[in-house]
Amino acid sequence: MKLRFAPSPTGMLHVGNARLAIANALFARRHGGAFQLRIDDTDIERSKESHVEAIQTDLTWLGITWDETFRQTERLDRYAKAIEKLKATGRLYPCFESEQELAAKRETQIRQRRAPVYDRAMLKMTPEQRAQAEANGKVPYWRFRLSDRIIQWRDLVMGACQVKLPSVSDPVLVRTDGTVLYTLASVVDDLETDITHIIRGEDHVTNTGVQIDIAEALGARPDHFRFAHLPLLLDENGGKLSKRFDAMSLRTLRQDGVEAEALVAYLARLGSSDDPILVPFAEQAKVYDLSHISKSAARFDTRQLLALNHKLLAQTPFATVAERLPHGATEAFWLAIRGNIEMLSEAKLWASVVYGDIVPPPQEAETSAFLKDAAALLPEEPWDTATWKLWTTALKEKTGRSGKALFLPLRLALTGEEHGPELRDLLPLIGRKRALERLLMGQEG
Repeated sequence: MKLRFAPSPTGMLHVGNARLAIANALFARRHGGAFQLRIDDTDIERSKESHVEAIQTDLTWLGITWDETFRQTERLDRYAKAIEKLKATGRLYPCFESEQELAAKRETQIRQRRAPVYDRAMLKMTPEQRAQAEANGKVPYWRFRLSDRIIQWRDLVMGACQVKLPSVSDPVLVRTDGTVLYTLASVVDDLETDITHIIRGEDHVTNTGVQIDIAEALGARPDHFRFAHLPLLLDENGGKLSKRFDAMSLRTLRQDGVEAEALVAYLARLGSSDDPILVPFAEQAKVYDLSHISKSAARFDTRQLLALNHKLLAQTPFATVAERLPHGATEAFWLAIRGNIEMLSEAKLWASVVYGDIVPPPQEAETSAFLKDAAALLPEEPWDTATWKLWTTALKEKTGRSGKALFLPLRLALTGEEHGPELRDLLPLIGRKRALERLLMGQEG
């Protein structure tokens, strides 16, 4: 068994294609198969080396390793041989229509309420007509003549699938400049590098039918590949997630403090009835099961991801995150805040509360006297986790305040926030000097 992930280095990886990378890698590892990283860089103008490096960084961050890797630009000679083979068998034929001519044909078909399928007009060209077109300076692009049949396969997720090739336009496989398109290059690579299973998005179902036809034209047996098409991802409101991909890049999520283990756990179970489990990638692979994925579209809910991320951080030991915390953060600091953050980036806020200088928000005038009492009753150091209770008990007896009236003014004055980690844990970290300064500022407010 061998699977592959084949990103195009024309942009950043986002949660949509990360889901596919995770599915292919987990499935391969679950069944003891090999995993290939193929860089589909035949789009020379848009491909960037920086994107190749970013893809590798993102995959490594997720915990994905690959057994082999290559770039399609390293295999142009293989595509050229496949092109010649298809030409020799009459399956690849030259076309000379311009984009404007093709658009006009499509408009006519639509007006006549016919499917906008390519009419294969160029198949009727005589050798003399072709020679005349080339003599007039026209350079052909090349289409693959699809079989007039129905392609069928048993999908590992969707079940019985079929594509009626007569309702599909013959695909362009070679541009006028001689460069090969993804549709052909991908088939050649999959065949020649012994890929056995292909997991991709539901939007590729028609393309799968086309590529099976191309593969057979190149000599593959009908059941050479096994396919699994994952349902498309929607956003929380049921809209297309694709419009929001820029904000969902793995680089952005990583920089914001989403943990790789949480993201893998979420995407691996998304679309199934199985609850995510927070385990390392290798352990995740042992329980990954494509048969549990629903045929229905799945919703990517950021709130669910953050809840999972929160759960992971709450059980993460200090040593695991120490190098990623703000300078000077201690284990006591991490243990105090980890249960109250959704992303690691939030640690910066609490570091400023504990170690920095903050300006508490203004409070009601009647709170000033209360904060004055709080400052007067502030215990002397050393402080520990018992200090908070001793202090607030004394304040309750002095002022008669309790509940929210007692605790909220103190939280606002000490942290500038209405919610957050337990103050019994934060107070010893803030220290008496900062606490007193903030209480006095609160009185001024």
